Amino acid sequence: MKNITILKTRLKARMKINRQILKKEIKNFFDWVRGAELVSLKECNTNEDPVRPELDNKFRTSYGRKIYGVKYKEQIHAVMCFAFTNEIPKSVEDLDKLSKDAFLQSALRDQKVGKIAIAYTVWSKKKGGGKLIVKEVFKMIKKSNHLNRLVTLSPLTEMATKFHLRNGAKLIHKNKTTQNFEYKK
Repeated sequence: MKNITILKTRLKARMKINRQILKKEIKNFFDWVRGAELVSLKECNTNEDPVRPELDNKFRTSYGRKIYGVKYKEQIHAVMCFAFTNEIPKSVEDLDKLSKDAFLQSALRDQKVGKIAIAYTVWSKKKGGGKLIVKEVFKMIKKSNHLNRLVTLSPLTEMATKFHLRNGAKLIHKNKTTQNFEYKK
């Protein structure tokens, strides 16, 4: 009986410590999410990109293409790369052609490149970073006066499918080597 009482006491103490640790971890997670900001980047470490590491920084920043990151305490914790087009691409080659076309059209008009933001890669170094960057970029696009859609050019993987569906996107096209999801209100 005495051993059971000691065991119960130790168990209660361990549970109390575990609750404290869990509360601290949750607080740390939400602190970083609240303190993070969306920033435009001139380049990124393409070797960290699990989706399209073959695309260099020149590709990612030419013809109006952009790189955005989620920054917290001077470190980048998530990255998303975009091209701006007027049509939805079905491959990286399409993305390249359509974003060049939209860029050249913008030079003749109002300097606003494309109506559709195409997210062609996203990755996170910290838990919650992928979801956060999607949310922040979507807010930025809704505020834009020329962009009206956020669509992805995603690989045909279960991970990409689960990520986008879990974050509120709808599958709009399944192509030969890619799939397109669209984020809406």
